[in-house]
Amino acid sequence: MKTIKKGTQNTNKKVAKRADGESAVLAAIAAMPGSDRAMGERLHGIIKANAPVLSPKTWYGMPAYAKDDKIICFFRSAQKFKERYMTLGFNDGANLDEGNLWPISFALKALTAAEEAKIVALVKKAVR
Repeated sequence: MKTIKKGTQNTNKKVAKRADGESAVLAAIAAMPGSDRAMGERLHGIIKANAPVLSPKTWYGMPAYAKDDKIICFFRSAQKFKERYMTLGFNDGANLDEGNLWPISFALKALTAAEEAKIVALVKKAVR
């Protein structure tokens, strides 16, 4: 019988949990209507590329990204909530503090290079 070290076992569980979360997020994005799905796929790519410490998971059925099991950022479909824009949001674990007042939620109608650059900066700042 092969003995597995405890540290290796924990690492394997983390990898499996991350893979399950990734699958759930991709399924949630795939279920979004066309324009939301395209933006969701791009947001997922931006977040993964710029904050690899975050683990994808779903949160209230929407794509979210966590650090140490705390949701740092998420996005939600416009059509699911009958809104005219997709929402990109950050929770209190995100390091976005600026004095006594700062935004934590953003309306997103389209993803151009300008919006992508802003999102990259926000995501990187959130995980510092």
